[in-house]
Amino acid sequence: MVTPFPARPPRAALALTTLLLVLAGLVGTALITPPARAASLTQVGSFGSNPGNLAMYAYRPDGLPAGRPLVVLLHGCTQNANGYFANSGWRKYADQWGFALVLPQTSSANNASSCFNWFQTGDTTRGQGEAASIRAMVAYAVANYGTDPSRVYVSGLSAGGAMSAVMLATYPDVFAAGSIAAGLAYRCASSLIEASGCQYGPTSRTPQQWGDLVRNAYPGYRGPYPRVAVWQGQSDYTVVPANGVQLRDQWTNVRGVSQTPAATRSLTGGTTLKVYGDDDVRLYEISGMGHGLPVDPGGAGDQCGVTAAYFLDTICSAYHDARFFGLDGGAQPSPTVTPTATPTVTPSPSPSAMPTVTPSATPPGTCVRASNYAHTIAGRAYQSGGYTFAKGSNDAMGLWNTFTTHSLRQTGPDYWVLADGQC
Repeated sequence: MVTPFPARPPRAALALTTLLLVLAGLVGTALITPPARAASLTQVGSFGSNPGNLAMYAYRPDGLPAGRPLVVLLHGCTQNANGYFANSGWRKYADQWGFALVLPQTSSANNASSCFNWFQTGDTTRGQGEAASIRAMVAYAVANYGTDPSRVYVSGLSAGGAMSAVMLATYPDVFAAGSIAAGLAYRCASSLIEASGCQYGPTSRTPQQWGDLVRNAYPGYRGPYPRVAVWQGQSDYTVVPANGVQLRDQWTNVRGVSQTPAATRSLTGGTTLKVYGDDDVRLYEISGMGHGLPVDPGGAGDQCGVTAAYFLDTICSAYHDARFFGLDGGAQPSPTVTPTATPTVTPSPSPSAMPTVTPSATPPGTCVRASNYAHTIAGRAYQSGGYTFAKGSNDAMGLWNTFTTHSLRQTGPDYWVLADGQC
């Protein structure tokens, strides 16, 4: 039987990748020792109805309060929840900006290559199969983690990307927005044979016809449909670039906006971002990139992930998706904007690893309590690798975000010490 998407990479390649990751970890430890983290990816044994025979894994940053967002992450073929969690870069922003992750996992019992069955009608219909199992995981998170039900998002790669489109189409009342990397339009295929045709060549449908497939997934729904970001490598020969355009056509039609971009943005890694409507739909086209999820290993604010099989070193998609979903609380600058011939989007400032810091003219002895983010903006602290440190003393302050707060006291020019409980 032909199975959509590539086979597992050679064991030697995985072994080499593992060795390099271990060495990189040792080097990073020598440079900086971040605070210990107890939170880890954990399997949830029972989460409710599971007609799709999926496993549920979840990650909740330490001290995460109720009322925070949730992102559902869907792995690609031959992958699993743990590998996607380790390599995709999403953990960094879950820790930094404070939200939970749920990672559904399929298996070879469902599909020979452990792909989500994005092309089987029994798994892509509301209330049925794998789609219903993923919906049950979200309900579990809302009930048990206190997840904000109005801030639930989904993102996935390859077959997981196609399954993200399934979830956005079948449960528009559940997901506020989503991201589809190297994926396919909803109901591009309804059988294994049709799936191969969609992967390797364009399907002849108009934007209206693509949109109707989504609207028919939940007849009678009258609420707003999710905003959607699409990531597509322009040298992807497994899910050809035509699929990115078809996704663009489908979701701009559903959102009721033009298929002509309102603005074009030039990003790192050979990436061109086209924005449609009032940021209703985004299409990221990455020059020279093959089949995989875009990552960009490094310690800067807009860098994330680990390079491995199907995790390709170009641009940190998790960073841009988290900001598109509104999970950053406005903590990061926007990328450089190159307007189209008829721009409708106001250009944003160029990104940087850290905001430009102008130290406050604070007299020595002054004690200030603020969030870690506010301390860095004011020049009282700095961030490295997603963690915050007092300027001068290098006192560890925990994660760099707007939720963690500390008191700092200035004891000399440009020298601050941790002073919790002292002022």
